[in-house]
Amino acid sequence: MALCASSLHLKAIPPPNLFSPPTFSRPSSRASYLRLVRGKAAPPASRALREWREYEEAVKRKDLASALRFLKSQSVPGDFDEVGMYPYGKSEERNWEVLDTCLSADDMKLVTSAYALLKDRGFLPNFGKFRSIVLEGPREVTPTVLKSSTGLEVTRFSPKKWGLDRTSSALLVAFLGGVSVLLSQGIDIRPNLAVILGLAFVDSVFLGGSCLAQISSYWPPYRRRILVHEAGHLLTAYLMGCPIRGVILDPIVAMQMGIQGQAGTQFWDDKMDKELAEGRLSGTAFDRYSMVLFAGIAAEALIYGDAEGGENDENMFRSLCVLLEPPLSVSQMSNQARWAVLQSYNLLKWHKQAHRAAVNALDSGYSLSMVIRQIEEAMSSQK
Repeated sequence: MALCASSLHLKAIPPPNLFSPPTFSRPSSRASYLRLVRGKAAPPASRALREWREYEEAVKRKDLASALRFLKSQSVPGDFDEVGMYPYGKSEERNWEVLDTCLSADDMKLVTSAYALLKDRGFLPNFGKFRSIVLEGPREVTPTVLKSSTGLEVTRFSPKKWGLDRTSSALLVAFLGGVSVLLSQGIDIRPNLAVILGLAFVDSVFLGGSCLAQISSYWPPYRRRILVHEAGHLLTAYLMGCPIRGVILDPIVAMQMGIQGQAGTQFWDDKMDKELAEGRLSGTAFDRYSMVLFAGIAAEALIYGDAEGGENDENMFRSLCVLLEPPLSVSQMSNQARWAVLQSYNLLKWHKQAHRAAVNALDSGYSLSMVIRQIEEAMSSQK
């Protein structure tokens, strides 16, 4: 441990007795050593340990308010571990865990506070770093401009309907082929097929296709595409300074949380929320929201050359456009969509390594805090 002059409090020392052997005192314990170095008594180990354990329990309970309140009370990293001290590195790592409680938070302002706290402490240097990107580039993005910038036709950025995209078409062809083979063998599965189709109809109408999506999510190529899509949302929201509440990859959980679609990334834009509450919406807030919303489509187009998912993203975009005063026309809506997807495409292209890190972290089942740490590490290594 390095010592500095300002951390020592020196007392007047009487002149030594030159005729007696020298004596040396040493700290009787680690706590005494801390008092010598810091010039003040260290807090009791048991109390600090209890406080950190309470923080860990709050994280396990997904209690963001309690976890955040504890972190705010710590002006410096925690000190104590089971034998006397927390190593600084270990206690700093525990700050990240507060992000894992965000998904259960009902108050999104607490989520914003969690990100602000970690950013102030230097954990999130890239959070909101590219917030001003929405002010750059041309506003008019025609299909020709989009193709010249990305090399892809505008139709490549259009989500596919089930049965029309390559993935679902292959599944449909395989299913029909299997039925044909069974019928040719004299195996009549029409009663069972009727039951299956009936269940699929019920799933589509009442459950939003969650059951079929749950089954499809076990197919590796399909699951990978979902990860690419959601990682695009997550990384763009993070770089744009929109706190992420969580990423839901399980279709059943997504349905239970009221999320349209098979998966979802929940993010928050405090400025946009305030403006909508006041009955207005500035261009920068709308631009930022549009970019995050179309980032999943942009990510798929960047990695695969086209987009299959994102139909619900488009629906949410249209819903917001009609709420504007005045509402956007169809041509204005199309231009805004092309502009947003181009901005997100370029942003993800510039940070392809960070996007890949997010995809791999989600694929490994990492918590939100670990996913964001992987993003930060990838971006720091890219410099």
